[in-house]
Amino acid sequence: MNTPSRQAYVPFVSVDHMLKLVLHLGVEQVLIDLAAEIEADFHRWPLFDKTPRVASHSDVGVIELMPTSDGETYGFKYVNGHPSNMKQGLQTVTAFGLLADVATGYPVLLSEMTILTALRTAATSAMAAKWLAPAGSTTMALIGNGAQAEFQALGFKAICGISDVRLYDIDPAATAKCAANLAGRGLKVVSCDTPEEAILGAQIITTVTADKQYATILTDNMVGSGVHINAVGGDCPGKTELHKDILLRASIFVEYPEQTRIEGEIQQLDADHPVIELWQVINGQAKGRTDLREITLFDSVGFAVEDFSALRYVRSKLEETGLFTQLDMIADPDDPRDLFGMILRAG
Repeated sequence: MNTPSRQAYVPFVSVDHMLKLVLHLGVEQVLIDLAAEIEADFHRWPLFDKTPRVASHSDVGVIELMPTSDGETYGFKYVNGHPSNMKQGLQTVTAFGLLADVATGYPVLLSEMTILTALRTAATSAMAAKWLAPAGSTTMALIGNGAQAEFQALGFKAICGISDVRLYDIDPAATAKCAANLAGRGLKVVSCDTPEEAILGAQIITTVTADKQYATILTDNMVGSGVHINAVGGDCPGKTELHKDILLRASIFVEYPEQTRIEGEIQQLDADHPVIELWQVINGQAKGRTDLREITLFDSVGFAVEDFSALRYVRSKLEETGLFTQLDMIADPDDPRDLFGMILRAG
């Protein structure tokens, strides 16, 4: 029987490994590190292969593949979005991801990404707000207090210096859960009875709701001048959170227009409505916020480069932490031409 070579093994980061990694490094430190990795990859944005995610929609949700490559490493994420899962005690979003060596095609990392996606989503949001939000922002309204909420709050605290978070969800139990999880983490947390109350005094408004439908979480009259909106929940065709009139008043920043025009808030607008790509702001090729009274909107749908950055970050921590196992998942016959013989010798 063949003894697998080192090439046959692939480092695997399980859910347990990921939990231990986050606890070992600290949630806020991981968010800071991820934001730095993502921003670094936005600096080299033109190097990446880019394509809208490959989505398979059904009546109850969506399953997606999100691939990209920088020419040396290839990566993809498998992710689903099924809002009705919560009624069955299941996660709305689950994910795993893979990195591979472009030179050989061999995988070099397989990782859980349910937790990692939550972390990278929050890190991306806060990284964008660092470039777009009003200077000196201290208060964020967090509309939607489900699985992503605490990550967003802590990301904005660690990366943008937010000190006050005002919570609202149509389900009071979700707000109570979020407030309890954020207790003792250096934030002033206020639970609100209405979205209008939550927005009061906030310089940053984050919407992160889960329902897969056209929705109006924020109406035009709710949004005053000089705020930054971080729209996270609208992330697939037919799913939005903001009234169209808000978009028409805002300077809109996106990750990858070809994907955002299909999935983001701007699916409500004409196909040629002007938007600014965030990587251009980071590279100094476009301006971010230009006026104190300007409404900036980061129409975030999540893009493969961000997952690539997150997976590379996890891979960089393997040797330091030892938080992985080796999976024997690549057939490795003594003679690369004799795969069938490998089966015979295994008997």
